Amino acid sequence: MNILFLCVGNSGRSQIAEGLARDMLPKSYDIRSAGSEPAQTVHNDAILVMQEVGIDISSHKTKSINSIDEEFINELDYVITLCAEEVCPVVPDSTNALHWPNEDPDNDNFSSIQSKKAFLKTRDDIFNLLKKFFILNS
Repeated sequence: MNILFLCVGNSGRSQIAEGLARDMLPKSYDIRSAGSEPAQTVHNDAILVMQEVGIDISSHKTKSINSIDEEFINELDYVITLCAEEVCPVVPDSTNALHWPNEDPDNDNFSSIQSKKAFLKTRDDIFNLLKKFFILNS
């Protein structure tokens, strides 16, 4: 099964989803993430909250949806968008598209404590959505 997680910056939500899904779902699944306007790097708080559950995404790089190879895109089983308030990337019409709205935890107005709480909430929300996804698709 091929799964692509999408958000705008590919620095938080979709990176968390990719890391959790790779850990939770069968190893035979090809799981990737990308963004419509990728940030320069994966957010430090995304890396931190994932390390807290034993998942290392520190080597992940942000990617544009346009950089994902065509073969993977043509063989997609699911595209899961994670955007809430902003415009999500466009997904191929032939793909099963799911929308799991999550507020962007990357907010420059947050204190360090608020930022960590926002990333924790995102991680926990996506974890619960992935559990439901796995139950429905296994």
